[in-house]
Amino acid sequence: MKIALMDSGIGLLAATAAVRRLRPDADLVLSLDPDGMPWGPRTPEDLTTRALAVAEAAAARGPEALIVGCNTATVHALPALRARLEPAVPVIGTVPAIKPAAAGGGHVAIWATPATTGSPYQRNLIRDFADGVPVAEVPCWGLAEAVERADEEEIDAAVAAAAELTPEDVTTVVLGCTHYELVAERIRAAVQRPGRPPLALHGSAGAVAAQALRRIGAGPAPDAPAHGTVTVLLSGREGVLPAPALAYPEGRLLQAVSPAR
Repeated sequence: MKIALMDSGIGLLAATAAVRRLRPDADLVLSLDPDGMPWGPRTPEDLTTRALAVAEAAAARGPEALIVGCNTATVHALPALRARLEPAVPVIGTVPAIKPAAAGGGHVAIWATPATTGSPYQRNLIRDFADGVPVAEVPCWGLAEAVERADEEEIDAAVAAAAELTPEDVTTVVLGCTHYELVAERIRAAVQRPGRPPLALHGSAGAVAAQALRRIGAGPAPDAPAHGTVTVLLSGREGVLPAPALAYPEGRLLQAVSPAR
């Protein structure tokens, strides 16, 4: 079994780790775009061009499925990626977990990049899946970039700034950018209010990994032999994990087969 994942940077680590835990026997292809990152400030057309190139580099390695481990790329490039690769390679996008978060019925906050916050895409998800539930959209200035660099001080500052914008009565936080899942516990600690019930966090990595397995007709096998390989592509060139990946448990999980540069 071979599964590919793509993103401009290390935001794909959360979904990669989720796939690894479900199927430690699966070979993984991680296709990043250091030459073109970050994708967020790019126009939709330019982002789609970059995403297609990264996806085609991964597809050339013969995966059975491709996970788009990036919310922004899913928003802008998913139709083009599916048109180019499917049905030969199923393409699985990453969508903020608004529906399961809203099911709890409490006040929900969606932490997302400034470009996504308030966007028609996110507003449509709120309308479709959170009707009747109070939702606060929280822009997280600089958080994805700080996580990408594993800059501890900048991560703490960005998390604290977003926590200040989060209403006091929030019971659930949706992590609307894949990078944020790498610092989920820092976010929990910053938003948790004294004397209130434990905060619920909703990321997308587990659901995306499970959906990829369903699309290829496979099931979880967490006890399978851990002999799956990892291939890292950097703007189409074979390489190794960027060094900041090792700041996170999800990156260290892959280090044995792909040492950081």
